[in-house]
Amino acid sequence: MRYNRRMGQGNKRTKLQKRDGIQAVLEGYRRFDFDYIPFGTHAIPDANFKYRQKGFDAFCTAFIRGFLKVVAPLFLKAVYGCRVVGKENLKALKGKGAICVTNHMSYLDTLFARAAIGQFRGFFTMAHLNNKTGIAGWFLRHGGMWPFSPNLAAMKNLMHEMDARLKEGKIIHFYAEQAMWVNYQKPRPMKDGAFYYAVKYKVPVLPVFFTFRKNKRGHMRRLRVHILPAVYADETLPRAARIAKMKADAEAAWKECYEAAYGVPLTYLPDRRRGSAAQACGQTAQNAQAAP
Repeated sequence: MRYNRRMGQGNKRTKLQKRDGIQAVLEGYRRFDFDYIPFGTHAIPDANFKYRQKGFDAFCTAFIRGFLKVVAPLFLKAVYGCRVVGKENLKALKGKGAICVTNHMSYLDTLFARAAIGQFRGFFTMAHLNNKTGIAGWFLRHGGMWPFSPNLAAMKNLMHEMDARLKEGKIIHFYAEQAMWVNYQKPRPMKDGAFYYAVKYKVPVLPVFFTFRKNKRGHMRRLRVHILPAVYADETLPRAARIAKMKADAEAAWKECYEAAYGVPLTYLPDRRRGSAAQACGQTAQNAQAAP
């Protein structure tokens, strides 16, 4: 702990300073997918897990989605000054199924994604660690949350449901960055998963990117939900290359949106990894400058 020399008292860091410090260290070491926020109590979905609600459960799901359709826009506008941009890119899908990828930077960013793709059209994949127990988990599942699972039978059921919903014209949402970094503005590298399923089920990927301003306390304001043009697979490429190109195109769309919204180029903190390619290039440049 550092001490204030004038006051002789401990100078503790605020929660905002701690959060920004953690994110800065992870960014410096390029650990963009690291979950620094602990998970609560969860359950692993098994073969009996219900990915499609029926009967009374279906009624509860419809009620929750209907409630959110009315209340969520008012809440987002009042609290965050939220506005959705690029609705024409959603309409361009013409009611067909798609995979959606968004940045993951808030406990409530599922509501932000719903503002983009619709309350009744979207389903939301998550890690099994997010399959909470208790009332919180009940609301999550009835709100359209789909947890992945290490259980093969459960995953088979999930794949069947994903295929069926995409054919119905639904949009399956992925947090392609994997980890949540609270109020982190920059786009982070995406994982392959969303693009693997897009190629598997022959549907486009709809990139959505959230931009916002921060007040002095680090709280989010002036939220903008940017719906970007859909990314389609190049069917002339091999499967692995199709996945890689779709991901690269989606990341490029996020980057362009970030730079346009904030008016700065996308840059990250210096690479702090030992033996990294970036350090090697930097050392080579220094050696070249020092050479006679």
